[in-house]
Amino acid sequence: MVRYVYDFTEGGRDLAGLLGGKGANLAEMTRLGLPVPPGFTVTTEACRAFLATGAEPDGLAHEISGHLAALEQAAGRRLGQPDDPLLLSVRSGARFSMPGMMETILDIGLNDDSVLGLAKVSGNERFAWDSYRRLLQMFGSTVMGVDGALFENALAELKRSRGAVNDLGLEAADLAGLVAVYQELIRRETGECFPQSPAEQLRRAVLAVFESWRGERARVYRRREHIPDDLGTAVNVQIMVFGNLGADSGSGVAFTRDPATGQPGLYGDYLANAQGEDVVAGIRNTVALTALAELDPVSYEQLLGHMRTLETHYRDLCDIEFTIERGRLWMLQTRVGKRTAEAAFAIAAELVEEGLITPDEGLARVSGDGLARLMFPRFDTSAVGEPLAHGLPASPGAAVGAAVFDSAEAVRRAAAGEKVVLVRQETTPDDLPGMIAAQAVLTSRGGKTSHAAVVARGMGRVCVCGAEEITVDTEARRFTVAGTTVDEGTVVSVDGSGGAVYLGAAPLVDSAVMRYFEAGERSGALVGAVARAMERADGMRRLEVRANADTPEDAARARRFGAQGVGLCRTEHMFLGERRKLVEAMILAGDETEREKALGALLPLQRQDFTGILEAMDGLPVTIRLIDPPLHEFLPDRTDLAVRIAAAEAGGAVPDPHDTALLDAVNRMHEENPMLGLRGVRLGLVVPGLVAMQVRAIAEAVVERVRAGGSPEAEIMVPLVGAVEELRIERAEVERVLAEVSAESGVPVRCPVGTMIELPRAALTAGRIAEEAEFFSFGTNDLTQTTWGFSRDDVEAAFFSAYLDKGIFATSPFETLDRDGVGRLVRIAVDEGRAARPDLKIGVCGEHGGDPESVHFFHTAGLDYVSCSPFRVPVARLEAGRAALPRTGTSDSR
Repeated sequence: MVRYVYDFTEGGRDLAGLLGGKGANLAEMTRLGLPVPPGFTVTTEACRAFLATGAEPDGLAHEISGHLAALEQAAGRRLGQPDDPLLLSVRSGARFSMPGMMETILDIGLNDDSVLGLAKVSGNERFAWDSYRRLLQMFGSTVMGVDGALFENALAELKRSRGAVNDLGLEAADLAGLVAVYQELIRRETGECFPQSPAEQLRRAVLAVFESWRGERARVYRRREHIPDDLGTAVNVQIMVFGNLGADSGSGVAFTRDPATGQPGLYGDYLANAQGEDVVAGIRNTVALTALAELDPVSYEQLLGHMRTLETHYRDLCDIEFTIERGRLWMLQTRVGKRTAEAAFAIAAELVEEGLITPDEGLARVSGDGLARLMFPRFDTSAVGEPLAHGLPASPGAAVGAAVFDSAEAVRRAAAGEKVVLVRQETTPDDLPGMIAAQAVLTSRGGKTSHAAVVARGMGRVCVCGAEEITVDTEARRFTVAGTTVDEGTVVSVDGSGGAVYLGAAPLVDSAVMRYFEAGERSGALVGAVARAMERADGMRRLEVRANADTPEDAARARRFGAQGVGLCRTEHMFLGERRKLVEAMILAGDETEREKALGALLPLQRQDFTGILEAMDGLPVTIRLIDPPLHEFLPDRTDLAVRIAAAEAGGAVPDPHDTALLDAVNRMHEENPMLGLRGVRLGLVVPGLVAMQVRAIAEAVVERVRAGGSPEAEIMVPLVGAVEELRIERAEVERVLAEVSAESGVPVRCPVGTMIELPRAALTAGRIAEEAEFFSFGTNDLTQTTWGFSRDDVEAAFFSAYLDKGIFATSPFETLDRDGVGRLVRIAVDEGRAARPDLKIGVCGEHGGDPESVHFFHTAGLDYVSCSPFRVPVARLEAGRAALPRTGTSDSR
């Protein structure tokens, strides 16, 4: 029979797929001899079986009963025993940490009888009723589906009536009365009473954890983090230990290093007389973990020892949850901690220096996405006045947006293209969609380990927590601070690195990491860590990294960023601005003489552009794509022309003859689907002189650079080829012009001729095309459009969000390459192209070339290089190095 339940003494972190991350790490700490409250884990396999059938798996109840009996025997108490009850916690625990999952349920086993026994045996009546109200609130909302706000409102009303600042101001009688209110609330909202049977509580709690895998919050988080939908979650059942037994008890969260900066030291929060959920929720402001040294020096020293043990064992930043019950320390959870991009690079570098991990492991623990975040600008604090408010710098970065006060408004405004900052007293898992939509999160409560801080760091969102000066009024949709009122929609700036909040849009400056790439400035520990990672990546990678650059300035910047050439120079971008008139003249030419005149005027301008780019990339390859888009894109809008002509006629004037000629040309060249119309190689085949002009400009630029003492390496790329015959004809024209220029100048001009693979037919006939092509470059943007039958501009706004919601896409195929469809075409083209021409150079020039996940695919597919926008060159370099590692992802902090 399938086994569904494992005791903590039976597992380990190598079973994370089966036991979930939390269960595997509880088992690992148990194996290490740390003080972990006993318990057991119900596996992800049980969850998957439940999700598949909708029913509890056969044998699961029997297994849980057996493990529960063993816990009861070890504890000397029974679950819910009236005079001395054994109480349990139930927590979800997926393979990857998922804040969108079900919240914890504490104190399973309490009922109207056992609460009296707990009060007597603990000697603390208030504690007993507080524990019971927590169970009712958690069970009622997460298991029975009662709106959690109803419980919160009842608690808030009770505190107001008693004049209590927080829950500690409520007496035992107050909490007993609240229990009765909660029970009636559950009965009214669900039509059933809270279950008094401890066994029934446990059974329903376990199934509720399973069901939460399908919840909206969990699905939103999985989409955001690209976590597969079929993993399922484990359930951890554990004997309760209590941090809310008085001043000698409490709960906390600790990190072995600062998760925001990576600095070594003791970081975390502690809250006396509280449960762990209070710390994470930020319902009362915590004290720094170092304060525990005075509150409970023995537990503090024990905690430090356990933290050293865990960091050495896991060889990484560890995130730890603990509880102190009347002076006794218990370890409730550990995991490889979520961290900011800054911390990821700093920690990896320091662990390599300390010899805990190898340089390859250090490279595996950073990412291109993180590097991109470090390149974002920062606020210029010297150019702004005093901050509006201060809080804890929970997740670094600079963000500007309109203040909003609930998740739905954040999502609505972001969907309309507005940048927003989500402002809350504290966040809960229900705020996850708003946190994803926002540029930053600002809370008035909570510490660096609160829900807002942990989730924001994991998502790379800017976050400032615990800004106590701020009073948030969600009903009035505003916050106030020092006499200033900030209404919804007001623009604020949030500095997650310094913990400051400014009114208005603060000015930005380049980050230190960007200055390192731009100018080679190597100052500060973070830049040093980034530099070491880049050096390791460059030493490991097989893929070259080129840039898409259309101007000498872009080419020069790309070279500073480490580009090894230009993989795509789009010549049509050189026809914009004032030059558009020359293209109009070429299109409107009445005969060959007029057309040659227009092309002759374009020739020196193109030559000048190519000369500048070849100079910026001297000695490195520059792949120049011949004109690709339809010519009518260079003409005025048809509607604008028609309106101008109609207005002139309506006013009794003669329309401008030039406008009339342009409208005739636009109507003549109009296409229902221009993306699949007269463009690319087709233009070169049907528009006389266009290809010859462009090739001559390239060849003459090569000659000019050679005469100047340079080493130009121009490559000519023919776009949108679907048949080898197209390329054969165009290549003959290219070689004819190259020979002409060579003869005229006396300088041999040799430019490899290749093609852009952007049509499925080109990929499927790559073997034949390679007979005429010296290189391939995949245009994955158009290859994705033509493979899927999508017009990107039309479908992204129309139905992509629905496809993501329904799981058809895990992510947009225009952001990360579709490996099953487009990727298969790439592999076919690579294999067949190299079979026909073994020395065929192959690259990619779509923006997928700078996407971290896609870079890994191109490495495994055997490409020679990737090309992307200049600012993504460092990201591609880093990911190309990580792709070459024997195994990446040695540490997963999702």
